[in-house]
Amino acid sequence: MRVLFHVQHLLGVGHLRRAELITEALADKGAEVTVALGGHPVREIAFSRSHVVQLPPTHIRGADFKTLYDEADRPIDEAWRERRRDALLDLYRAVRPDIVLLELYPFGRWRFGFELEPLLELAGRDKPKVKCIASVRDILVETKRPERLAKGLEIAKAHLDAVLVHSDPALFTFGETYPHADEIADITRYTGYVTEPAKRGSGEPTGDVIVSAGGGAAAGDLMQIILDARPLTALSDRVWRLYTGPRCSPEAFEALKARSGPTVIVERFASDFQAQLDRAALSISQAGYNTVMNLLRAEVPAVVVPYDEGEETEQIFRARRLEALGHLTVLPTAQLSPETMAEAIGRTLAHEQSVERRPIDLEGAGRTADILMELAGSA
Repeated sequence: MRVLFHVQHLLGVGHLRRAELITEALADKGAEVTVALGGHPVREIAFSRSHVVQLPPTHIRGADFKTLYDEADRPIDEAWRERRRDALLDLYRAVRPDIVLLELYPFGRWRFGFELEPLLELAGRDKPKVKCIASVRDILVETKRPERLAKGLEIAKAHLDAVLVHSDPALFTFGETYPHADEIADITRYTGYVTEPAKRGSGEPTGDVIVSAGGGAAAGDLMQIILDARPLTALSDRVWRLYTGPRCSPEAFEALKARSGPTVIVERFASDFQAQLDRAALSISQAGYNTVMNLLRAEVPAVVVPYDEGEETEQIFRARRLEALGHLTVLPTAQLSPETMAEAIGRTLAHEQSVERRPIDLEGAGRTADILMELAGSA
């Protein structure tokens, strides 16, 4: 089975990591995966078991999704859109996939309709051999433009063979953040959450505190406050490991490194991040999809500070639901200070002595691969 997977990241790297886990599960099943990468490459997320084709990359500045910038940091124009659309369509013709897998579109990534609608139309000429499928996380970002949601429904009905929702419906259903979910219920399938595999080896607890910030766009200020909170906590004598993420600015990273020492380790990335969480005494992080799934897999006491800049609503929605179920403690950005962070840590550690965790399906990577293999075989 050949899969063409369109992956576009702009702000964080959560979508990118989830996509990588899916490609690894597909490789385990013997599938050949070509990743059409639309953002700038991230060294730590290399899709090593897939063939990666770099499309002309685009990015945003800060959390402003209104303007996309090209390789030279100029606003993209119509010539750039045509060049990228043509590169993607040429890639489809070269790969001749059985599955076209789109990360989020048409339920997000609306600004990439200029290339993805033509791709869906081209693939449509090869149906039923080729199946077109959307890969969607548990929660969609709230939009103030309902016409986008209606347009997504129109595209889904016209072109998609399946919508794979990477969620446990006992925790979040697609309809909670997508009002037209009932109208495509016949092609919607839940996979469970996509996260690291369950079998990662064993080791003695380290008692470390693991601090992380997803892709790292907002790592600097958050981690400075966390370090200020450290001496106010019962874990001040432990090793604190700070992972800033690849997109932490050089200036913010160096400012954090200046505060490092024998018991404060500052690095950009950990290849064994899940294993470190498994053995930790506490995690402090943002609340993106991948990070939260890592926390649930590890069952580690956790404080989260959901990212809420710009139009981002997804992290706080997820975090509040999991807090209500006893899985973590939420500290909103507006309330963040060294004192409130220390208080949240103390509350979390006390709560963990009596917590009974509700099981959540975390086997989404393998189940996604199984569903795709099944769909490809049904042509």
